[in-house]
Formats: sequence, structure tokens, C-alpha cells
Amino acid sequence: MLDGKNVLLGVTGGIAAYKAANLVSMLKKAGAGVDVVMTDAATRFVAPLTFETLSKNAVVSDLFSREKPWEVEHIALAQKADIAIVAPATANTIAKLACGIADNMLTTTLLACTCPVFIAPAMNTAMYENIATQVNLQILKDRGYIVLPAGDGELACGQTGAGRMLEPVDILAAVEEASKKKADFEGKKVLITAGPTREAIDPVRYLTNRSSGRMGYALADAAVSRGADVMLVSGPVALEKPCGASLYPVQSAAEMYDRVMELKDKADVIVMCAAVADYAPVDCAEHKMKKQDALVIELTKTKDILAELGKNKRAYLAGFAAETQNLEGYAKDKLSRKNLDMIIANDVSGPETGFDSEYNAVSIYTRDGNAVHFAKDTKRNLADRILTEIAKNIG
Repeated sequence: MLDGKNVLLGVTGGIAAYKAANLVSMLKKAGAGVDVVMTDAATRFVAPLTFETLSKNAVVSDLFSREKPWEVEHIALAQKADIAIVAPATANTIAKLACGIADNMLTTTLLACTCPVFIAPAMNTAMYENIATQVNLQILKDRGYIVLPAGDGELACGQTGAGRMLEPVDILAAVEEASKKKADFEGKKVLITAGPTREAIDPVRYLTNRSSGRMGYALADAAVSRGADVMLVSGPVALEKPCGASLYPVQSAAEMYDRVMELKDKADVIVMCAAVADYAPVDCAEHKMKKQDALVIELTKTKDILAELGKNKRAYLAGFAAETQNLEGYAKDKLSRKNLDMIIANDVSGPETGFDSEYNAVSIYTRDGNAVHFAKDTKRNLADRILTEIAKNIG
């Protein structure tokens, strides 16, 4: 899975730095190109020459090196990397990454990376279990870093407990497994809807809902990273377009219906994550309406995009059910009634998950009766879990 990939290996100042040399050797045997970036402290444990000999590339450690004056080196290394690994990752470097500090060549390069970043912690048990370290690791997880577990065993300080860096063979296995997962949508066209719709009342007012679009955008980002050709139909949101996705912005439910109908036959998988308005005003006033003591707005049902897709289904069809009660019952009813292959249900009644949150907790039900439940996690992590469940059903 790593053949032809470029791996950026960050080595920080811990005794486990000697194991990183073996990791370089394994990565090279797996077919990867390896660039090693060391902190100054790391060079006190293992000489850069060791890594240069094994990687066949110059080791970079000096942020102000002018060996290649025509190139901003940390940016060039970040752009070159398909995968980044920090092994060992000390408590100090983990804290810097969590705070966005870029004060050496490694942290500066990692801050510029857009590829998957693996963190292999290595430190004394008390340091590893300290609340500050655990909070910093959680911050990195929430931001999409892949934090590997620390091993248990005898430490350099003589104590026994958690904090050992995973063995190089286990780090390599984790990277290869993630790389395999990231390619499971290669060649698939995935249509995703996201965000709310806005139904105009007059030129300045509209009916809408609290959807931020984060879940749909997380799904689009995850699908792109796993090799999919992504078509993202999005209502109005304050989010950046996922890199690599084709964005089709819309405003109203009618516009979303038209765009989805236009694109549906191109898709192998359709994930309807948007919170589409169920009703829209019958008429939109030509001019801004003035304040009145009472106002009656006549509403009409919007077209049911999900039900329409289920009528003449050609792609694998997944929908979302955002509920405040009877989550399983309503989700299963929607799964059957709209002829879906999968329904992803989430409870939006609480403040910590669902709308306006970076987090979610979902239950997935499929036509064949399977059910999977995922506890509270970041929407980006849940997006990968949802896609993994879809991948099991599309082969």
C-alpha cells in the first residue's frame, strides 16, 4: 500500500528515537520514499547520518538552512508528503502541535501538511497520563490527526507502564491499514448533499434551519481522501469547499432538487446529508414586507428529494434522519418508506452533538437489518466510519 508514496518522518528528542531508524528501513522496504525531519534534541540521541544512510535523503533539522535557497523547504516537504509520521512524538512536540506552535523545522513543516499525520507518543507514564498530555492528544484527534496508542512495558526510566512508543512494525501496520482504507472509494462517483436550504419570504427574509453543513462537508472531505470523485451539492454554509470535491452551491429546496436530479445518474453512491426544508412559502413578496401586528404565511410542501431518488434507484442510497425523539423507530420507518439502502440517524435534541457542533453520535441501519452505533466523536472521524460501512455494502 505504500509503494510509490512519499513519507515524511518526524523524529523528536526521546530515547525511542533509535527505533525510528528501523521504521525508516521498513518504510523503504515497503516501497516508500522517506524524508526525515529531526528536532535538535533528536540529533542528541541518534546522528542524522544514520537516517541519511537509511533513507538515501538528506536529513533536515535547521529551519534556516540555505542549502536550497530557491525553495521554502518546510513548505516543499509538506507538499511532497503523502503521509507524515511523528515517531517518537514527545510530550513537548505534542503540546506544540496542539497549540499550533511552529518554532522548529518539524513543527513548522507539520503545520503546513495537508496529508494524514500519524502521532506515535513516547514518554514516561506519568507524563503520558498527565491531563495536559491527554487533552493535547484529544485536540489532535479532533483535528484529524491519527493518534496511535502508546504501548505498555518497561520504560527507559526504569518504570513499567503506558508510554512506550509502538514498535516500528506496529506503526507500519497502522499506516498500511489506513492507506488501504483510504483507497476503497477509488473510481467511485459519490454525490453528497449538505447544509440547510433557504426558502425566501421576501427579498431579505427566508425560512431555514440550524444545519451548519459540517457533517456533509466532513463526508465529502473523507470521500475525496479515500479516492472518490465527489459531487457536493450544498446549501448556504460558512465552510470552505473540501479540497478535491466539485461544489454545486444552491439556495432553496427546489434548486437542490433540480441539481440532484441533474447529477444523480452519474453517481455510484448518493448520501443525502442536507437538511432540506419540508415547506416553502407559496409566494415570495416582491419587496420587503413591513412590520405588521400579525402575519400569516401560507406554506406548501417542497419536493421530497430522498423519496424521489428511492423510486428509481440506481446508486447506493443513504439518507440522514435528524430526530429529537424515537430515534430508531423514525429512522427505520424512513429507511423503509423511502426505499433507502442505509439510514444514518442522529439525535439533535442535545447541545453537544448535531447542529452547530463539531461532534456527532450516530446509529446506522441498513436494509438487511444490520445496525451499528457510534458514540460521540468528531464529525470528520464519524464521516470515515460511515463511509467504511457504505464500502462494506458496495464492494
